[in-house]
Amino acid sequence: MKNSKSLLIAVDFDGTIVENKYPKIGEPMIFAFETLKKIEEIGHRLILWTYRYGKELDDAVAFCEERGIKFYAVNQSFPEEEFDPRVSRKINADVFIDDRNIGGLLGWGEIYQQIINEEPEHLKPTKKKGLFSFLK
Repeated sequence: MKNSKSLLIAVDFDGTIVENKYPKIGEPMIFAFETLKKIEEIGHRLILWTYRYGKELDDAVAFCEERGIKFYAVNQSFPEEEFDPRVSRKINADVFIDDRNIGGLLGWGEIYQQIINEEPEHLKPTKKKGLFSFLK
């Protein structure tokens, strides 16, 4: 990765990590777990961001853990955050990976390439301008 700062990456479950068979758990999407492991290995933090809650959420987390993925947080921006888990809400992340993106879900290989090869705008260094730089 071009920048040594880690990204906080929110990942949907149904239709993204696994085929959409909600409330059941579908088959893993091709290369999903391999890609998520590589993303973690290079230092990024993963958040499971899903509509699931209760037993269905517990089952999804266990499914991922059995395949080597332990999320930094689940349906929250950071592990200690408190909120009502029955309410779907937006979380704070640098990147969102979801099958509901405009254009659909990219292949997991393409997702990996974009994450390791692109430096997000908010991480790029900016030139600070003086207060009156517009006068020049």
